[in-house]
Amino acid sequence: MTPPGHHSTGAGARHYAAVCEANARTLLSAVRPGDVVTLHDPQAAGLVTHLQRAGARVIWRCHVGTDARNGYTERAWAFLRPWLETADAYVFSRAQNVPGWLAGRPVAVIRPSIDPLSARNRPLAPSTASAILSRIGLRAPADRDGPAIYRRGDGSMGRIQRDPTCVCSASLPPADAPLIVQVSRWDPLKDMAGVLTSFADAGGGLDSTHLALVGPDVHGVVDDPESGRVFAECAALWHRLADRVRIRAHLACLPMADAEENAMIVNAVQRSAAVVSQKSLAEGFGLTVTEAMWKGRPVIASAGGGIRDQMEHGLHGILLDDPRDGASFAAQTSSPVADRYLANALGAGARRRVREGFLDDRQLLQQTSLYRDVARA
Repeated sequence: MTPPGHHSTGAGARHYAAVCEANARTLLSAVRPGDVVTLHDPQAAGLVTHLQRAGARVIWRCHVGTDARNGYTERAWAFLRPWLETADAYVFSRAQNVPGWLAGRPVAVIRPSIDPLSARNRPLAPSTASAILSRIGLRAPADRDGPAIYRRGDGSMGRIQRDPTCVCSASLPPADAPLIVQVSRWDPLKDMAGVLTSFADAGGGLDSTHLALVGPDVHGVVDDPESGRVFAECAALWHRLADRVRIRAHLACLPMADAEENAMIVNAVQRSAAVVSQKSLAEGFGLTVTEAMWKGRPVIASAGGGIRDQMEHGLHGILLDDPRDGASFAAQTSSPVADRYLANALGAGARRRVREGFLDDRQLLQQTSLYRDVARA
């Protein structure tokens, strides 16, 4: 059912309304009057009125946003607003992302967080991390390596069994080589190709380092249709690199069949990095940055979106004012590689920053307070 006053009558809007109505029929079997329901992001905005008619109180949680307002954002809000007008409360990750038409309404700003005990973030012995990297082809084996095994969430022992689905690598990085890592989706806005180009064009400051661009299996993320094209572009760029650069650059698509195994590989990759990059051209909040900071890694990241909320330049990491400036990215990345004291100081500051403000206990307390207020309203 299209809400009254909805301006769009195009095929896309009709399809959106039909999908939301079908999803509502399934969801309503589990919803009772008085329940508080949180809907996440634009995909679920069309469920608000359906749930309210069933007697539920509805919170809409928006995880996405942009620093700049333009015609695209205005059209997006014009489409979403009629679906969202009657929600009981709204939650955003950043105050800057709240649209003006919500002035005077119950809006909460709750920053995202990470679970420090999840497979992606829990402590991992250096020997295990190194063994996992060797197992997936991102590090040459070393004598100190243990087996590529880990403890699963249910207490059983797991072993890394699946190989990356796609790899571009001419040789294994030596066990003692500093590793620069970016773990991201194969999305144009994550600028994996830009990281690779910057690394290739860097001067002598990065000659001793290796680069690993790590993302998901391009066939394993159904809601990211551009991933295959972006990975193919990065792979084509890798093949065109000069030999002296190509032997130090590595691309890997991680298997997605076992979510816990995938998370443990990401954990190992981030913990093994000398520097973690997040050179996004645009960013919502950037929890991959939070994850790397929690692991005590020096992070170099774009000064956009929620990344600016997470770190102060020089204290918790290095912020790039212009992520398109490849020369600046390479120069800034070389600093913690060359200066162990700087790297350790940034890593310690980063972990402290996450402990103080970006773990899930803080978020749970904020959400509990919001749910209580909405239930009592």
